[in-house]
Amino acid sequence: MQLSTVIFDIDGLLVDSEPLWNEAASEVFKLYGVDLTEEQYKTTTGLRTKEFVQWWFSYYNIGNEEHARAEKKIVELVLNKIEHKGKIMPGVQYIFDFFYKKQFKIGLATSSPPALIELVVGMTGIRNYLHATSSAEDLLFGKPHPQVYLNCATLLNSAPLECICFEDSYNGMIAAKAARMKCVIVPHASQTKDERWGAADLKLSSLQNFGELHFNLLNP
Repeated sequence: MQLSTVIFDIDGLLVDSEPLWNEAASEVFKLYGVDLTEEQYKTTTGLRTKEFVQWWFSYYNIGNEEHARAEKKIVELVLNKIEHKGKIMPGVQYIFDFFYKKQFKIGLATSSPPALIELVVGMTGIRNYLHATSSAEDLLFGKPHPQVYLNCATLLNSAPLECICFEDSYNGMIAAKAARMKCVIVPHASQTKDERWGAADLKLSSLQNFGELHFNLLNP
């Protein structure tokens, strides 16, 4: 089946927000006497904030009654940090132009809340390219479950096999592949040699490195 649709993740792919999520989580967790290491944080990259909080609060035996409060505070902090310190990743304008010229349907599928989608869409100037956006915030399961990608494909009126996804996290890659979509992984430079990326259809160091050769390999 020929590709007709492209779906992008947001955090770490379109905007360099993962360090800011880390900052926000660290600030909130310290209120509870918890200091997450960088390695601990990496293991839960790509999860929704509620799952991230539930996982680590359970690990450190912090009461369930604090989950919602901590989640809300992390999201508030990270939105503020992205607005004031967030940097657009290299190649964002290029990759959206690339698929726009091919008349692809274009969507976003993220674990983050709609407020973050709106913020990043405004920062990146991609609003006029988009046909649909999908957030996993209120879904029963977030990434690595494929539902957010399947929902976005439905909104775009596309079959999963017509879709190519761009991701930066392991959980996101698994979600895309579980949805039976092609997946291009653009990992953080510190994780580029991770053997797990072998599950992706293509690995790149930057969005701006994607070209016709790569497209033809994915769309024979």
